[in-house]
Amino acid sequence: MTIQQLEYIVALDNHNNFVRAAEACNVTQPTLTMQVQKLEDEIGFLVFDRSKKPFTVTRLGKVFVQHSREILSRINNLREQVNYELETVEGTFRMGIIPTLAPYLLPYLLPDFIKNYPKTKLVIEELQSEIVIEQIKNGKMDVAILSGPVDDTFIQEHFVYSEPFLVYHHEQSPLREKKLISTSDLDLDKLLLLSEGHCFRNQTLNICGKDDLTEVGSFSYYSGSIESIMALVDKGLGYTLIPELAVFKAKGLKNTKRFQHPQPARDISIISHTAFHKQAFVDAIRKTILKNLPAHIKKNERIVRVRWR
Repeated sequence: MTIQQLEYIVALDNHNNFVRAAEACNVTQPTLTMQVQKLEDEIGFLVFDRSKKPFTVTRLGKVFVQHSREILSRINNLREQVNYELETVEGTFRMGIIPTLAPYLLPYLLPDFIKNYPKTKLVIEELQSEIVIEQIKNGKMDVAILSGPVDDTFIQEHFVYSEPFLVYHHEQSPLREKKLISTSDLDLDKLLLLSEGHCFRNQTLNICGKDDLTEVGSFSYYSGSIESIMALVDKGLGYTLIPELAVFKAKGLKNTKRFQHPQPARDISIISHTAFHKQAFVDAIRKTILKNLPAHIKKNERIVRVRWR
């Protein structure tokens, strides 16, 4: 017994004609007739008495048709509820974001999102990329915003935008004379990096053509904060790479330089488990980000994407 067969039974009762019932169900008349016969064979009695013209509904058939209508009504209600659950953005969602993105991107996301989706609660946690990915796969987190690509069978990625890397230097640095930076201009002995585990560190090393960097200089500083490293740069202790949104957060930093085209950039994506069904929520996050980002960042084209994995 199938839902389709029940729909055929109800259509026949509605139209009292096999041809019109088949048209209403968008099937051929022989197909409808065959499926009704199969159903009657399965339940062990005739729903319709075809010996009369026009055919009539049998005594047991009337009971069966009534129950069929009730079942189809419940199924339609269930479908509507499922569609609502898929399309609504209401509820509580756990969202991860990497530390090198959170202080720069969240101001572009949260004010507008909270205003437009008042029935949605975001529980946001800053975590390194590998931890975020693991929590998504384990079902401990619904979505996350990080630098992709992730390339994982259990993860679906939704690209949002590409963000260039910029060089941040001291005001007396030799780099101040440069209009644009090439990787050959970078003195690795003076490069300040985030601590291990941050994808931004791996991307910085990739830009510089290094797998890793041995400790240099007179001190070692293990930090997960780009702004802490920028403060050291301000004291003349080297230079570092920063994401472009960091410039906007600081309302324009004087001591920054762009790379030559194509600029190295990181892809920013929203990720979720492949089993996560709230596509409407993902779309709402993505649209809100794109609506509020500085226009030129959304249109970055002359870039080369830097991987971290």
